[in-house]
Amino acid sequence: MTDLTRRSLLALGAGAAALASTNPAFALTPAPRALSFHNLHTGESFKGAYWENGQYVPDSLVEIRKVLRDFRTGDEHMIDTKLLDLLTAMHRRLDTSEPFQVISGYRSPKSNAMLREKGSGVATHSYHMRGMAIDIRVAGRRTSSIQRLALGLQRGGVGYYPASDFVHVDVGPVRTWKTV
Repeated sequence: MTDLTRRSLLALGAGAAALASTNPAFALTPAPRALSFHNLHTGESFKGAYWENGQYVPDSLVEIRKVLRDFRTGDEHMIDTKLLDLLTAMHRRLDTSEPFQVISGYRSPKSNAMLREKGSGVATHSYHMRGMAIDIRVAGRRTSSIQRLALGLQRGGVGYYPASDFVHVDVGPVRTWKTV
């Protein structure tokens, strides 16, 4: 009886898998990925899904690009979807409904050069200029907690700026730094 039951369950599982692969209505759809941002310089916000039904949502990516644009020049750049996925993983682990407060998203080469001239420790080839980095904080969460969380994910660079109260995350090589 045990073998019959085991065979029946295996056959049932195989049949369900075959049905799901031929009929999308029965396939398991991955959960949407959603984010919320509030740009502290422009006052603009985004809240919504940027990935649904197994694909990125073009209109949402355009909205995100606008909210995360260089606030100094108005220049926009596509934001790397790996960065959005990293932020989604972080937001889930932070267990909050608060948006990411954006200090800096995309940074144009012109803005980057200006900041470098001021001597504020800005990288010559900053990942901000490639839409692969963001400087953030989250209301109700210590930046030290955000930094530890990002470090634990091991998915890119993590810079900690306690005096300015923000954390830099990017999807470049794994590395870390802290300013005083």
